[in-house]
Amino acid sequence: MFVYHGSDHILEVPEYNGSKRTNDYGYGFYTTEDIELAKEWACADHRDGFANAYELNLDGLKILRLNSPEYHILNWLAILTRYRSYWQNGSIAEEAKNYLQEHFFVDLSPYDIIAGYRADDSYFTFAQDFVAGAISLGKLSEAMRLGRLGEQIVLKSRTAFERIRFVSAERAAADSYYEKKILRDRDARREYRSIRQSSDGINELYMIDIMREGIENGDPRLC
Repeated sequence: MFVYHGSDHILEVPEYNGSKRTNDYGYGFYTTEDIELAKEWACADHRDGFANAYELNLDGLKILRLNSPEYHILNWLAILTRYRSYWQNGSIAEEAKNYLQEHFFVDLSPYDIIAGYRADDSYFTFAQDFVAGAISLGKLSEAMRLGRLGEQIVLKSRTAFERIRFVSAERAAADSYYEKKILRDRDARREYRSIRQSSDGINELYMIDIMREGIENGDPRLC
């Protein structure tokens, strides 16, 4: 497969464990199959950047696909609460993070590649609201589909890093792609406000319900 990494410089040789531990899935090399998204991420600081293109050989690699039917958005959220910082204090947030990690966390260590949502600023806000008890699980699931953010492909193991080959780098102009990123985020937040203000059904689950009722993986209420 071909993947792209947005950066402020050309990166021919990705460095194993060269990223921040506080990224969505911890240490890893974060890529996307969408070159346009890579260009937006490359210009996140309002500076010109590059979409670095790579060929990734997946043969024999163990891949965790968090958006596949066997997993639930709470599995993704449990991973996010483990690695990302800046979660709220107080309310039920701390207890909720512990519950998610105890009952829904997926061990990433056996996998070479992780495929799942990317928690950009707006999406991280949506996740924080759910953990703090401000929105229902149904609204979180709906919010994560806003903005057409797509998946990110994350290389985690040394074996995966041995399978990636630099192909080329295409310049991304901040004048264009920074504005696209801001517009995507703004649109997602606007749609989210509409979702948040809408009425919940009687059977909607909140984080407090999930904890009180001891809901775990496989519960039919999560479908």
